Amino acid sequence: MKFLFINGVNLNMTGIREKGVYGSQTLDEINAEISARLKGDTCEFFQSNIEGEICTRIHGSESEGFDGIIINAGAFTHYSYAIRDAIASVNVPAVEVHLSNVHAREEFRRKSVLSEVCRGVICGFGKNSYILGAESFKL
Repeated sequence: MKFLFINGVNLNMTGIREKGVYGSQTLDEINAEISARLKGDTCEFFQSNIEGEICTRIHGSESEGFDGIIINAGAFTHYSYAIRDAIASVNVPAVEVHLSNVHAREEFRRKSVLSEVCRGVICGFGKNSYILGAESFKL
């Protein structure tokens, strides 16, 4: 299968900020582990702190033949109707993922505007949330 992993705002700081919440591995290290675990699949990784760039990347996913999008939009999860609409505009199913259990954190993190246009949500399993997200397409 061909997967597009999208990471949003501040996820480039993974392994540097709030290690107790997000872990000590960098995003590049996590991406390398994902690729190793899904070695029979094609994995492409994209990270941006810019909402419009994430929308543009989602828009291109269908024409590039992706089977699924695994998206951790970071804080954009809670308020980006633009990313929500981008996901809804393509015929590539998406799974929303989070490193931490957002439901056990601050109140504002418990609301996602993306969930209703995603086929599922996986949170709280650290880097394994991404792997579980990809594996869910194979069920």
